[in-house]
This record gives sequence, C-alpha cells and structure tokens, in this order.
Amino acid sequence: MQTSTIETGNKQPQSFQGQNIVIIGGSSGIGLATARQAKNAGANLFLVSRDPQRLRKAAEAIGGATQIVADIAAPQPAIFAGIGRIDHLLITAGTVHLQPLKDQSEADLFQVVSERLIGPLLAIKAALPLLHGASSITMTSGQFACRPAAIGAVVAAAVAAVESTVRALAIELSPTRINAVSPGWVDTPLLDGLIGEAKRQVLEQTASTLPSRNIGRPEDIAQAILFLMANRFVTGEVLHIDGGGRLV
Repeated sequence: MQTSTIETGNKQPQSFQGQNIVIIGGSSGIGLATARQAKNAGANLFLVSRDPQRLRKAAEAIGGATQIVADIAAPQPAIFAGIGRIDHLLITAGTVHLQPLKDQSEADLFQVVSERLIGPLLAIKAALPLLHGASSITMTSGQFACRPAAIGAVVAAAVAAVESTVRALAIELSPTRINAVSPGWVDTPLLDGLIGEAKRQVLEQTASTLPSRNIGRPEDIAQAILFLMANRFVTGEVLHIDGGGRLV
C-alpha cells in the first residue's frame, strides 16, 4: 500500500497516515488548506465550523471528512462526541474586529475574547480526555500580538493572550505538546470582509514593504502547522509566518 505524504522544507516525507486531526475553523482559509494537506498525508479529518453549508462544501473539496457544527465562541462539552481519540487538534477560528475601543460595545469585546481565547480554552478542555502523550495542539495567534494596529487593541490583547496560553499549557499538559502559529498578512477570505474591493491593491502595497516581498498563502501557514504537529521536540513555541512583517 502506498502512503500519501506531504513534503516538508527539507524534502523528507511527512505522513499522518491513520491519525485523527480535528480542525476548528476548517471550512475555509488556513484551516481548509491545512485539512487538504493533512488529508493528502493520510489523516482522518474532523472539520468543525459554525456554518453547515460551508462545512459541507469544505468536506467535499478535500475528498471527505467528518463534519461537526459548532461555534468556537461557545463550544459545547460534547463537541467531540464520537471521536475515539485526537492525535492533533488545530484551532484556527476567529474573526478580526478592528474598531476604536471607544466605539466598541461590551458585546463586541466579549465576542473577540470569546472567539480568540475563551472558546479555544473550552475546546481544549473538552478535548483533554481524548488526547494522549503523543498528541499535539496548535493554536493561531497573529501579528497584532507584536505589531498592533491603531484600532486593534482588543484583538491584540486576545492573540497575545493565546501566545502566553501555549507557554503555560505546554507545562501543564505535558507530555502533550501545544504551540501557536502567528500568521502575518495572508490572502484568505477573512481579508475580503476587512478590506473589500481594495484588497488586491492593499496586498500588493503591503507585499512591497515586507522582507519576503510577497503575501502569505493559506498553504504557507498550513505547512507550518503540520510541521508543529509532526515535530515531537517542539512545544510552547510561537512560530511566526509573516514574511518578516514583525521586523519592519
């Protein structure tokens, strides 16, 4: 039998054959790109999204996956019912709400923190009985943690808290590993809502300011996530995949 693999940066084959990978936020963008690469590497995929229609289309696009409808802002304790074990858990759901603090309602504040921090923590708690010593958890933070926008204080606080969380949980949940990926500018559907029709112009202008001279693709972030899942000697780390954006 031939095992499907993905190629890592050093050209060594990486396989997730028979492993159960749960992706919260798996219906689009980075989550969907990760699901596609993991599926090609032999994983059993469990996709979680609050939008049933997008979830169904995502599962079809990658050639099949178990679909779980749930909202990361308020995951239920039984969210993972029916999954015998979780080898890898990825949490990459959450919107980016950019607005001056003076204009944000209390509901706005709680929504951001719920999606980025409280919800993921509740999901991890629900997953604990299904994790084992060789399991991994990967969260997503973001460039706002170290380069905040003028109107992004709440998002910056939430994603910075994610990075502190992975360091603390790496100790608490040992030997289960937990890490975070911090994406910079990535061309995903999330940016459509943030930038709108000016998206292409903004991305081209931004790319010209980055040391890499290009904007990230969901596939770029997915490769980093799968590296963190596969490497048994990495835990408590934040991997910046931002084209050098935090340096300029």
